[in-house]
Amino acid sequence: MAHVRFPEGFHWGTATASYQIEGAWSQDGKGESIWDRFAHTPGTIKNGDTGDVACDHYHRYAEDVALMRELGLTSYRFSIAWPRIQPTGRGPANTKGLDFYRRLVDELLAAGIRPAATLYHWDLPQALEDAGGWPNRDTAGRFADYAEIVMRALGDRVKHWMIFNEPAIFTTMGYLVGIHAPGRRELDAFLRATHTVNLAHGQAFRAMKAHDASTAIGTAFSMSACEPASDTEADRAAAERWHGFVNEWFLMPALRGRYPDAFRDGPRLAEMDVREGELEAVRAPLDFIGINLYTRTRIEAADDDWGLGARPAGLTGWGDGPRTDFGWEIWPDALYAMVKRVTEDYDRPVIEITENGCSYADGPDETGAIDDARRIAFYRDYLQALSRAIAEGADVRGYHAWTLIDNFEWAEGFAQRFGLVHVDFETQKRTPKASAHWFAEVAAKNGFET
Repeated sequence: MAHVRFPEGFHWGTATASYQIEGAWSQDGKGESIWDRFAHTPGTIKNGDTGDVACDHYHRYAEDVALMRELGLTSYRFSIAWPRIQPTGRGPANTKGLDFYRRLVDELLAAGIRPAATLYHWDLPQALEDAGGWPNRDTAGRFADYAEIVMRALGDRVKHWMIFNEPAIFTTMGYLVGIHAPGRRELDAFLRATHTVNLAHGQAFRAMKAHDASTAIGTAFSMSACEPASDTEADRAAAERWHGFVNEWFLMPALRGRYPDAFRDGPRLAEMDVREGELEAVRAPLDFIGINLYTRTRIEAADDDWGLGARPAGLTGWGDGPRTDFGWEIWPDALYAMVKRVTEDYDRPVIEITENGCSYADGPDETGAIDDARRIAFYRDYLQALSRAIAEGADVRGYHAWTLIDNFEWAEGFAQRFGLVHVDFETQKRTPKASAHWFAEVAAKNGFET
């Protein structure tokens, strides 16, 4: 039997997102977000689901914090809905919106749980999208203003922040692929959006540090270990370009002040509307790097419409590993490989695993219990892989399971269940699954036996 242990003071937590759990979509002065508009557009979301009510966390936050306390968690990564604070993305703060997050933070602190707030988890105010969205350079300044408002309101009690959640995903899926809000499919708009987001990243970082230089600021980056589909030189080079595109397009500008060499024919700075001095302006010397990781991607060299000269092998890039109910490949070594790569390439930064998890449809049996043994196995194997990276020198300070409660899973609606806690979306009843109890034991012991 092996003992898997984590460093003293390691944070055990869960992660959620505002649109996926809060509901109350038009309550207390909240403005319309791009996800409100997108979900209300027929044909965009499986089964016509919306986040109008979702998990009703806006009204049930105290119950959800109590669940975390019962599980012995020490960190909660949540996001703040920008249109709840600024209904149109500009102007003075909506006091009722700020008050909700004040109540949530107070509840967390009273429960002994570290509030870890994300400023942006994809719910852009629709009014800003109507003005051009993230491809519009003005959005960067609007975002910095929003960051300053939130810091003034919550910065006295929240000392751990993430600026963005998965900027590579919301720009790619929203402006290039079009399966997420706002549903656009425009390469030029996507390229401009990525640079605007990087400008916003740098501006928000400086605004937040000006308010409190001691606060810890990072961003949660979506990452996937990129492996060449074969040992050919062409596939190895393609995998490196894909790594730059999916893993470093926002990380490298923040920490190094330049874009990675992801495109086969060289940088596309003119199409991105990168102007003189702006590679310095995008710098944000983050206090920690958040890694959201679920699986790996196998890459092969190929012609493509984007100019990367690379594509996922077999469409998805997954290999022959086992799959979750979402169809995602289970590959624990991907977490080990990605943590090691970031550690080596960026001079051993502080890292937090800000998302990792799996979707399984296990529901209550005749006694009401939920035996989701596959989820337990997933977490056990990924955590074991993470512990190897730590043993080899990675400075990892925390792990956040995705997610606390079953929720609205974007384009999948309520069809996918990632939660440690089951939610009956008709009654909003919360029922901890077997995995929640297992995770609680891991948190209590700061490790587990295998």
